[in-house]
Amino acid sequence: MLNNPADVLSIVLRGTLGRSGRKRARRATRFLTGHKGFLSTSALIGMAGVAWGIYDTLKAQNTTAAPPVPGGARAPQVPAGGHQVPPVPSVPGAFEAALDPVARVIRLAVSAAKADGALTEPERALILERAREAGLESVVEAELGQTRPLADIVRGVTDDQMRKDLYVLAFTIVRADEAVSGAERIYLAQLAHQLGLDAAAVSSLEAETSKNIDSQSETEG
Repeated sequence: MLNNPADVLSIVLRGTLGRSGRKRARRATRFLTGHKGFLSTSALIGMAGVAWGIYDTLKAQNTTAAPPVPGGARAPQVPAGGHQVPPVPSVPGAFEAALDPVARVIRLAVSAAKADGALTEPERALILERAREAGLESVVEAELGQTRPLADIVRGVTDDQMRKDLYVLAFTIVRADEAVSGAERIYLAQLAHQLGLDAAAVSSLEAETSKNIDSQSETEG
């Protein structure tokens, strides 16, 4: 059972990182999702953790009371012992707001995975397989099926550390196999612009992130 956003995001991110099928991508996976890795120590999880607590509270209230939703339908129940994220029930805007930090990370991860426009069917299938483990297959599949502007993905981010952490996340995904294509470099430049990061900040973040990724082991276990 998945009880926190780190579990959910870790599974989804492994799908986007593992899509290259290359052994050296394991380093990027370890950097982001390993024990005490970037994901667990970044501002991303700190903010998502607060939202997840709100989400759990609202989910408990709605699955217990199961109030009607517009149109006469009833809010869906969560299967006992399951970890599927249920469709948004009847609290207008509340679930969307609670899940927004988690959704932002998923959207950016999918966006970065598609940055070079070369997402193959096997890569797509791997990402969806991982998303299914987290109960988010429909959410991720919807993201894979559209091109969401970076401005929309990062809109409203004002915290300086969050802006840096979002850039590190995207950079790690496009650099997973140690080769950043021209299209991916353009994507990163656009992301930096939307996040308000100057050239010096980007250079520093990329250098530090590359060093941290390269220090990881390539072996399993």
